[in-house]
Amino acid sequence: MNLRDKLRGLLVRLYARRVEGHLDHAQVPKHIGVIMDGNRRWAKAAGSTTVHGHRAGAEKIEEFLGWCTETDVEVVTLWLLSTDNFDRPQEELGPLLGIIEDVVRTLAADGRWRVHHVGTPDLLPSQMQTALKEAEESTAAVDGILVNVAIGYGGRQEIADAVRSMILDAQDKGTSMEDLADSVSVDLIGRHLYTGAQPDPDLVIRTSGEQRLSGFMLWQTAHSEYYFCEVFWPAFRKVDFLRALRDYAARHRRYGG
Repeated sequence: MNLRDKLRGLLVRLYARRVEGHLDHAQVPKHIGVIMDGNRRWAKAAGSTTVHGHRAGAEKIEEFLGWCTETDVEVVTLWLLSTDNFDRPQEELGPLLGIIEDVVRTLAADGRWRVHHVGTPDLLPSQMQTALKEAEESTAAVDGILVNVAIGYGGRQEIADAVRSMILDAQDKGTSMEDLADSVSVDLIGRHLYTGAQPDPDLVIRTSGEQRLSGFMLWQTAHSEYYFCEVFWPAFRKVDFLRALRDYAARHRRYGG
C-alpha cells in the first residue's frame, strides 16, 4: 500500500469516528434488511473470479454484524440467495451454495448471534437444510442480534407460503373457508410470514448502486426507509454503514400520516 492509500484510509477512519460520535443510538433502526449486491461486479473490476467475489462478500458479513452490534441494532435480515438465483449456471450456483452453507455454520459457531432461516427449505439441498436446522437449534438461546438468513427467498413466494400456511392452519383447527375468509386480516397474514412476530425492517440497505427491491420482503417493507449505496458489497465499509444510519436518523417517518 502506497502513502496515498494509507493517507486516504486514515482520513476515512477519522471521518467514520466523527460520524459515529454524532450518532444518536436512540434513532438507530432496530431491524435492518440488507440486499448484498455487487459480488460479481466487484470481482470483475478486480480482475478476479466470480467465486472469489462471493467469498469476499461472505467475509464481509461478520464484520457488518459487528458494526450492528456496536450500534444497538436488534434484528438483521441478510439476503444471501434469492429464488431467482437458482437460474444461474451450475458452475456458479454450486460453489455459491457451498459458500452460503459455510456462512451459516460460521455465524452459528461465532456464538454472538441467533440464526433464523427465512425462505423455502424445499428449494435447498438437504445438506443446506441440515446446516440451517442445526444453526437455528444451536443458537436458539443466544442473547444477541437475531440474524435472518434469507436463503432460497423470494418476496412473492413468502406471501404465497403465508397464505398456504394460513389455510392449512385453519383446516387443522376445523375452521370453515367461510369463517377463514371473514377472519382474514393484515395481522393474520403477517403472523404466517417467515418473520412471524418479528418487527418489520426500519431500514433496507442495498449496495452496488441498484435502486430496486427485487422482491425483498415485499410485505414487511411497506413502511421501511431505503438506502441505496454505490459501493459493491465486498467493499462496503463501516463509514458507509454509518452514513446509512445517519441518513435514516435524519428522515421523518410519517407512516402515511
